[in-house]
Amino acid sequence: MKTLTIELINTWKPCYPAESKLPDGWTGTAIDILNLQNISADDKFWVVCREDVIDARTLRLFAVWCGRQVQHLMTDARSIAALDVAERYADGLATVEELAAARDAALAAVWDAARAAALAAAWAAVWAAAWDARAAWDAVRAAARAARDAAQKKQIEKLKEMILTKKNKNQTL
Repeated sequence: MKTLTIELINTWKPCYPAESKLPDGWTGTAIDILNLQNISADDKFWVVCREDVIDARTLRLFAVWCGRQVQHLMTDARSIAALDVAERYADGLATVEELAAARDAALAAVWDAARAAALAAAWAAVWAAAWDARAAWDAVRAAARAARDAAQKKQIEKLKEMILTKKNKNQTL
């Protein structure tokens, strides 16, 4: 497993110097970063989810796993198909062309959904304005933050599991 240092992390140009969160002379692995308590999940992912740290196949399979966690919310078959193609590509069973076509189809699905969501949001805003909009939006934001935090904890645990499983199979990262 690749050893990370403060100097290496700083070469990636983080928003704040790595030494502001890590002790002098710190070195560690992706697992060590994911185990840190004083760093946000977003920052942990920013450090470890790169091919300098984890191999492309593991990163792609992790991305597919994250997508599968919300697959039940996907209403467009193009999005689900993109997950399937990305997984097959990670395993060498799909071509770059198939991956690009699936990506383009999923992106079209996202734009279609975004247009529909914008219309729904506009309608919801009209209704919320008729009621106590501030309290409603505060409650929605709080629920969204709690859901995001729970999802990120689950994602960190899954990524650690994937890294350790690969390490235990004596494969390099």
